[in-house]
Amino acid sequence: MEQKRKDRTCASQDSNSVSCASGCATAAGDGGNTSPALPDNVIRHKIMVMSGKGGVGKSTVAANLAIALALEGRSVGLLDVDIHGPSIPKMLHLEEAVVQSSDGHIQPARVGGVKVMSIGLLLRDRDEAVIWRGPLKMGAIKQFLEEVEWGQLDYLIVDSPPGTGDEPLSVCQLAAPLTGAVIVTTPQDVATADVRRSINFCRQLDLPVLGVVENMSGFVCPHCGTLTDIFKSGGGERMATDMGVPFLGRIPIDPAVGQACDDGKPFVYHYNATETAKAFARLAEPILALAQASAPEPEQTTTQAGKNSTMKIAIPVADGKLCMHFGHCEQFALIEADAQSRKVTSKQMLTPPPHEPGVLPKWLHEQGANVIIAGGMGQRAQALFAENGIKVVVGAAADAPEEIVSQYLAGTLVSGTNVCDH
Repeated sequence: MEQKRKDRTCASQDSNSVSCASGCATAAGDGGNTSPALPDNVIRHKIMVMSGKGGVGKSTVAANLAIALALEGRSVGLLDVDIHGPSIPKMLHLEEAVVQSSDGHIQPARVGGVKVMSIGLLLRDRDEAVIWRGPLKMGAIKQFLEEVEWGQLDYLIVDSPPGTGDEPLSVCQLAAPLTGAVIVTTPQDVATADVRRSINFCRQLDLPVLGVVENMSGFVCPHCGTLTDIFKSGGGERMATDMGVPFLGRIPIDPAVGQACDDGKPFVYHYNATETAKAFARLAEPILALAQASAPEPEQTTTQAGKNSTMKIAIPVADGKLCMHFGHCEQFALIEADAQSRKVTSKQMLTPPPHEPGVLPKWLHEQGANVIIAGGMGQRAQALFAENGIKVVVGAAADAPEEIVSQYLAGTLVSGTNVCDH
């Protein structure tokens, strides 16, 4: 996102229409059309993150949940429908992102493999107040669902504002049927009392409650590991039990969360070794369990006997030789070989997309790769390649890609220590 934002004409002062840099326009009367705006076959799971109380970290949970799902190799979108207080662009360092349109569709911003849309991406001024009534807000949400080029997604995470008003109601109507809602609270009684209303909102609209997250639940000292319950603890879990809904877990306070949000760095990625990041990752586990389908198989050609014949081997390259860390390479050599004759048949040099969490495994799968040979690769990245049907070989020496592939096909490739096992 190197480009600066151009002049944006999302005229919040106009009480009759919504217009933005992409050229969209919605009359206020359009808010009365509540027919679903998304076909079921485009997005497999639509999940709303909500809370009856402000200030509980709902947007932080939504953003980190989306990134955590993308880190697991899933196709993810993040829709911020907080019209009056959009915070997702700041949290993901998208304040200067340029939103464009193509063939009548709005192109979402992208970060960490996640497609992102928010009214905050369309405002002329980040301090501009959006002063809209319900029909305009519903019209804007309808545009975000219908006109944004979401593509095929495994998950669309919807970050809604506090309460049970226009925005969550519009999402329930326009994105129906939703898979469910994740409810965020803090441990205090004043928060859980309001969150109960969110659960009852879901029940009245037949929206499944996937579970309750107790955020800011204790403080883990980074020096000694002692847990201190600053704001009490267990209130969210007790409330979930009383209301008969699942409890998804506690997320402890970590000062780095606030710093990461201010810096626009996804906490679950940049601070993955912390207890709080691990709690965010555990939050994603029941969401991942919603998708029972296995990872897609890599594209291959077959012989008449039905046996795999073609291999596509990816080699990260820098200065003409294997790059010792796949994420720092300039290009990928994608070498095609016949598995039976063990001969190289073609070679392509491809420039990869920017190295962000979960992007390269999916991109190489789309190129048809079924093997990657690298000098070093972290355990998480290896798991993502495996989920995308790509075999990983690490510890190879810095040599010309054709020589490495020839040795691999001949069974003589010598692999040493994985130089990047974090």
